[in-house]
Amino acid sequence: MPTESNPADRPPLRRRLVPVVALLLLAPWAAECSWGGFAIDDFLPVLIVLGPMYGGAAILIRETARHLGAGWPTIVLLAAAFGVFQAGLVDQSLFNPDFLDDTQYADTRAAAEATLVPGLGFSLRQAFDYVGNHIVLTICAPIVLIESFLRADRRLQPWLGRPGLAVVGVFYVLGSLLIFSDSSGRKDFLASPLQLASATALVLVLVAAALLPRWRRRHPRRVRRAPHPLWVGLLVVLVRFGADLTPGWPGMVIALSLAAVVGGLIAYWSSGSGWGQRHVLAAGSASVVSAAAFAYLVPPYSPASPAAALAGDVAVTVVTVALVVGAWWRLRRASPAVHMAAS
Repeated sequence: MPTESNPADRPPLRRRLVPVVALLLLAPWAAECSWGGFAIDDFLPVLIVLGPMYGGAAILIRETARHLGAGWPTIVLLAAAFGVFQAGLVDQSLFNPDFLDDTQYADTRAAAEATLVPGLGFSLRQAFDYVGNHIVLTICAPIVLIESFLRADRRLQPWLGRPGLAVVGVFYVLGSLLIFSDSSGRKDFLASPLQLASATALVLVLVAAALLPRWRRRHPRRVRRAPHPLWVGLLVVLVRFGADLTPGWPGMVIALSLAAVVGGLIAYWSSGSGWGQRHVLAAGSASVVSAAAFAYLVPPYSPASPAAALAGDVAVTVVTVALVVGAWWRLRRASPAVHMAAS
């Protein structure tokens, strides 16, 4: 796993800022637009309003892991912490039963209430969707795509120093406060002290687990062939579509079981010598491609004309194809070092 490079060996600041800005813009787009949540005329406002929060979180998580010399376990755990923090403490959608009532997803309330967790007043169905989408679409997939555009010797290196991280941190805090304080963000709802305390405790546990020293140690890779990247992508798609097979608690058992099995398989494969950036990119590509395909099947949050909604879905397809094809093309052009392990 990489360690922080000597500042004298870093590329110029201008070159290091390009992937930072790209991730700042891609994270909010992937989080809210890539699956059809907004019509095309809302794309720019989403990037402006949500960029500091979603993009800031993606940059801070990526930079924390790369500065520590840690890999994807740290990124995934920090992404989960962000998902709980965002849905439990910032917009509090996790605990607000009326959160979607003013959108075209108001009819999902009954399905959400079918998996209410006694005592804490949140839907396990919504928790799986909200936190899972933040892990996959807001944080992990954008990081994978942007890193795959970079040369192998820059891919796992930090982009920002302490001053840059401080600036991004301020943007993230201000972006989160904007959503918390705005009537269309938190929607004037405040969770109970027990709900806030439980969400805070879970965030702290996830952050502590992400920062464990074991993720920063060099572990000898076992001589083991990894599957073709296509199979990794197909498993990710299976989790995405298998999560909606049936409603209620049986559906949650299926969704959680699929996620656990696929996550375990990926963890097992990634510990072998045959695992590389192609496999990581396959997982990220499958996430955004399946989201883009799903966009044609769901309405945007706010009512839009059929033309605007379709234009948004087509734009999502175009952007997704450009990102995925571009990332694979750049990876193929990279040096043979791309096949080194990308954990």
